[in-house]
Amino acid sequence: MRRRLLTAVALVPLVAALGACTNNKKGDDKPAVDTNRQATGAIASDPKDSMGPAPEVAGAAKGGTVTILRQSKISHLDPQRTYSFAGLNASQLFARRLTTFKDDGKGHVTLVGDLATTPGKDVNKDCKVWEYTVKDGVKFEDGTPITAKDIAYGIARSFDLSLTGGPTYIQEWLADSPQYDTKFDFKNNKTALPPGLTVPDDKTLRLTFNKAHCDLPFAASLPATAPVPAAKDTGTSYDQKPVASGPYKITKNEAGTQITFERNTAWDPATDAVRHQYPDSFVWQFGADPVTQTNRILADSGGDQTAASWDGVDSSLISKVMSDPALKDRVIQEPTTQHYTLTINNQRVTDLKVRQALNYAIDRDGLIKTLGGSSLAAPVTTLMPPSTIGWKDYDAYPAGKTGDPAKAKELLGGATKELVLAFQDDATNQAMSTQLKGNLEKAGFKITLKAIPADSFLDETKKKDNPWDMYIGSWGADWPSGAAILPVLYDGRAIKADGSNNGASYLNETALNAEFDRILAMPTDQQGAEWGKLDEKIMRDYAPVVPLYVQVTTTVHGSKVSGLFIDSIFGNLAFANAYVKQ
Repeated sequence: MRRRLLTAVALVPLVAALGACTNNKKGDDKPAVDTNRQATGAIASDPKDSMGPAPEVAGAAKGGTVTILRQSKISHLDPQRTYSFAGLNASQLFARRLTTFKDDGKGHVTLVGDLATTPGKDVNKDCKVWEYTVKDGVKFEDGTPITAKDIAYGIARSFDLSLTGGPTYIQEWLADSPQYDTKFDFKNNKTALPPGLTVPDDKTLRLTFNKAHCDLPFAASLPATAPVPAAKDTGTSYDQKPVASGPYKITKNEAGTQITFERNTAWDPATDAVRHQYPDSFVWQFGADPVTQTNRILADSGGDQTAASWDGVDSSLISKVMSDPALKDRVIQEPTTQHYTLTINNQRVTDLKVRQALNYAIDRDGLIKTLGGSSLAAPVTTLMPPSTIGWKDYDAYPAGKTGDPAKAKELLGGATKELVLAFQDDATNQAMSTQLKGNLEKAGFKITLKAIPADSFLDETKKKDNPWDMYIGSWGADWPSGAAILPVLYDGRAIKADGSNNGASYLNETALNAEFDRILAMPTDQQGAEWGKLDEKIMRDYAPVVPLYVQVTTTVHGSKVSGLFIDSIFGNLAFANAYVKQ
């Protein structure tokens, strides 16, 4: 479903409306959340929309500490290596980028300039040459002005394969090749810039592409465009304490235990249309599982009065939390774009019939009950979540709500296929993997489970020679288009020995890759339906993964913290408006 956003003159429609079409019911047909919500968006064209300060939050006050509880540590803080949900949201505290989204937390977003004065200038109106002007008054934490050269250096260092983990859109577009590292050797050319990236002066950054890339303003909202001062770049060690450009800076990073962010006095709110600086500090604490997080926050004692659970309400406590009217003002629940799959390593599981059998074997109803029910997840059989522009509803392997083990066994031809399933070693993924193992073994497979430390899971599964046949994977589109999902996850030309963003499926089909090129060359407002058609074709022809569910975020916070919301892009806690009640 589509709906155009009615905007003021200063805004232009964001490609199309973002619409979800999945029913998510709770109990006696009572909706847990409105997953039919029609989200809308726009791109700001008036520079005034990109300037600060951000509108004040009603009731907000300065002072205090907000604590975020998370079971696993954040994979990467280096902005050019950041691509996990936690890393992306945490980076908004300290790493500004060329563009960013104003977000009301209810699905209404506006793309604005962040470090740049606007979301970008399409110089020749053909999406091949883009220009950005850096705002006056933006500074690093030591007070040094941020220049176009610092942003260009940040982009250039993302070509270094020793700094893998982050998005690769801009690198591939500049190099005009998924193998972007073959076009620019950062390690041996640290004072040079990649092809197509130029800095005419301290205020101007220009990106020139061989092909049209109309999605650049969206790609520029990722932290890969965060500025990095070359003199302070410590390579892989930059992960520990990147130099801040946002309202907070890292003052303490205690290896896997806690990260403390305190106010960055060099940040000027007059330059920032999105963020505030209400709390004195933010503290991320790692280690507590979802049960412990929920119980601590429900107890609402001491420092936990200003804490929030990143991992959300544990499935064992969801009924208790949702049925308690006293907790109504402390529960945040929103649909998200986060899409979960049983990702198949296609270079190891090469038989299409085996991959099809995996699709028939899964009991989605049982899996969602394991996760905690409709308050936490909604089943999906497509590669794109329903919120994606052009989404098409289909089921290539109809197995009913609880799976079709007989059909799976038929495809296996009586053989017992032995496979290894890797998963993150946190409580939620442990429960999911156990449920999936039971489904698959009922359908004729023999499954070995392999737990991987959650903070290294992404890096390990992105290694081409990893020894696992399947993994529990997830993807949140970087903007609401198939362009940020299907080519990113299934274009085999992007496969590398290490750091592949091919979704770890390692699918590589020449005909499919050509389809990606064809659709990406189309105007963005014409791509939606084509992505929907291709979604179905990929599943029917290749079955590279088993779509499982889209996430519903349900989390709780203490009685003395407010201003938190679930961001509309990634579906996790956002901190731009957070404050401690005084």
